[in-house]
Amino acid sequence: MASESMASAPLTLPVLPLDDEVVLPGMVVPLDLSDNDVRAAVEAAQAAARPGGGKPRVLLVPRVDGTYAGTGVLGTVEQVGRLSDGDPGALVRGRGRVRIGAGTTGPGAALWVEGTAVEETLPDPLPGSVTELVKEYKALATTWLKKRGAWQVVDRVQQIDGVGALADNSGYSPFLTVAQRIELLETADPVARLRLATAQLREHLAEQDVAETIAKDVQEGVDKQQREFLLRRQLEAVRKELRELNGETEGDGSDDYRARVEAADLPGKVREAALKEVEKLERSSDQSPEGSWIRTWLDTVLELPWNERTEDRYDIRGARAVLDAEHAGLDDVKERITEYLAVRKRRADRGLGVVGGRRGGAVLALVGPPGVGKTSLGESVAHAMGREFVRVALGGVRDEAEIRGHRRTYVGALPGRIVRAIKEAGSMNPVVLLDEIDKVGSDFRGDPAAALLEVLDPAQNHTFRDHYLEVELDLSDVVFLATANVLESIPEALLDRMELVRLDGYTEDEKVVIARDHLLPRQLERAGLEPGEVVLEEASLRKLAGEYTREAGVRTLERSISRLLRKVAAQHELGDRELPFTVRPEDLRELIGRPHHVPESAQDPAERRTSVPGVATGLAVTGAGGDVLFVEASLADPETGAAGLTLTGQLGDVMKESAQIALSFLRSHGAELELPVTGLKDRGVHIHFPAGAVPKDGPSAGVTMTTALASLLSGRLVRTDVAMTGEVSLTGRVLPIGGVKQKLLVAHRAGITTVVIPKRNEADLDDVPAEILEKLEVHPVTDVRQVLEIALTPAEVPVGVAA
Repeated sequence: MASESMASAPLTLPVLPLDDEVVLPGMVVPLDLSDNDVRAAVEAAQAAARPGGGKPRVLLVPRVDGTYAGTGVLGTVEQVGRLSDGDPGALVRGRGRVRIGAGTTGPGAALWVEGTAVEETLPDPLPGSVTELVKEYKALATTWLKKRGAWQVVDRVQQIDGVGALADNSGYSPFLTVAQRIELLETADPVARLRLATAQLREHLAEQDVAETIAKDVQEGVDKQQREFLLRRQLEAVRKELRELNGETEGDGSDDYRARVEAADLPGKVREAALKEVEKLERSSDQSPEGSWIRTWLDTVLELPWNERTEDRYDIRGARAVLDAEHAGLDDVKERITEYLAVRKRRADRGLGVVGGRRGGAVLALVGPPGVGKTSLGESVAHAMGREFVRVALGGVRDEAEIRGHRRTYVGALPGRIVRAIKEAGSMNPVVLLDEIDKVGSDFRGDPAAALLEVLDPAQNHTFRDHYLEVELDLSDVVFLATANVLESIPEALLDRMELVRLDGYTEDEKVVIARDHLLPRQLERAGLEPGEVVLEEASLRKLAGEYTREAGVRTLERSISRLLRKVAAQHELGDRELPFTVRPEDLRELIGRPHHVPESAQDPAERRTSVPGVATGLAVTGAGGDVLFVEASLADPETGAAGLTLTGQLGDVMKESAQIALSFLRSHGAELELPVTGLKDRGVHIHFPAGAVPKDGPSAGVTMTTALASLLSGRLVRTDVAMTGEVSLTGRVLPIGGVKQKLLVAHRAGITTVVIPKRNEADLDDVPAEILEKLEVHPVTDVRQVLEIALTPAEVPVGVAA
């Protein structure tokens, strides 16, 4: 599109300066005549106007910082009068652009200049691009005017047809700066001027949209805050009314967690974590579920005894006296606790309470059969040390989160059992009993035994992290006592972190002492009897322990005493028994029935299991302590043709191999032992272990099977009072086995007087109580020939006949 500007004759006009203001052609503006420059220009124009020559004319020139623009606007003074505020003023209309030239002289005090009017021409018809530009500008102007509510002006803008007039109409826009208006004024080309005005309007609308969006967001946020503030004040008022209704004081149920955290005696890192959670709580609303989780977490942290510790009782003799008074026997554990207290006392005396961030805790594993007092021993240890006691039952636990806690992201999350035990104890150095640690299982929820590795490791548990708390918890001052029945069920890595203490069961004398000093007084109280109303003689207690119960612990013995006392109490209530009453051994059968475990030595010789050849007495270790194991052997008739070895009694692979070894040894050394083994080729050998429902395994029955086969082949009986244990090799060597103490204890309980053990197990006799060794004749042997000499009775018939 071509546009051109055509200059006309020069104009001589008084200058009316506009400070920081611009008037474009077509605009009508009021001017304050109280300004000297404005008044001088209007008066000069009035003086120069010729009668009948038209309205006075002035040159409206923008002045910015004392500098005049190069282009002005020819304006006519439409009216002179007073403005709305009462000051004198003039109404001036812009007529057209004037390019300012040199200054000149004229009437009045105004500044006169010469100028040239700028005329604008456009091609006819207008090009399509200009038409589209006109439509765009009108659309933008209409949008802006509608937002301001200027509906009357919308029609006026729509009626403007001229391109230049439409562009100059933007001079009324209040959002344009002085520089932008001067730029419009000095743009002579109407199309370029309209394009510039369109860009300015479009930019302003975009800024206005952003500002409106921000303002809307801010207003919504403010409204939400105001609404939440009002609701919170209403909620506080409701709570206050409820407190007054229930008679509570103002401070009841306070949620000021920040004050509680700052007042609590927390470690530095724990305090930082708690304050961060308090900040989250303050930003969250009461209805947010996260607020409930944070409150529960803060309550847990504030309830933990972070810096609470009980003072250890350093009276070593007094602590040992407490242990002796509450438990009979169990010398290994008592010595270990005494040693621990002695070392703690020396460390405290030398100021070595904390070394490398670790304190002097202890981790003991008490392994033994049921009923020997492992669980109750933990409470006695805490009593002796002057510490709090907490029991954590691990039997059947299969979820790792039970130890380490749940992540807080889960609904109903809780800390692990270790943290809960510390909270329950109320101190950071309690005695924690991990009961039945061998019963811990694993499934898809994890392995709790693996989670216990950090808890029970003295090198790491001073920085234990629970998944729920996620802050370090110092467990290095805790005394952990883990109890188990079966050592093999404890993972090796976990067992390596604990100091092993074996509890192998009680002797008969210890059981009598426990029954007299602990079980009987407790059961008398439970039966509602006074201490002197029912008296059990020591011989009665001994018979109860030896013939009515046969166990490593004392649970069944306590139940027998309880049953006996209930029987006496019932008879007294029925009028059949006078109190006080002394229970003698001969009264036991009448009160609680016949004995269940009569020793083999007390039976009639014809009724004993070893009254026939081919039966030997062995010793075994079970989960309940030790047990007597009888081995029976028989030979099949040669006419049946059932050659070979048959084994029955639910035997494991190791025990089956031991039977093969025993048979091979007798076959290869039969002549040396004067046994008729030539007939073994055609005759089947059957070895049976009674109690077939009980699985059995292990190599320690090797000498017992060899003795049973030798008895069968020789026809010589095995001595009733002899029991044996040991692994046998193909050359006849007797190899060492385990569980000597348990086996000797069960042999004593079963009435055995002579026990054969491997020579290399002789050192294990140091663990056996002295009173048991006095009643047993123990023969350490190295060869199976020695076993046969001790165990077999002299031959009463020729060997050939017996075979």
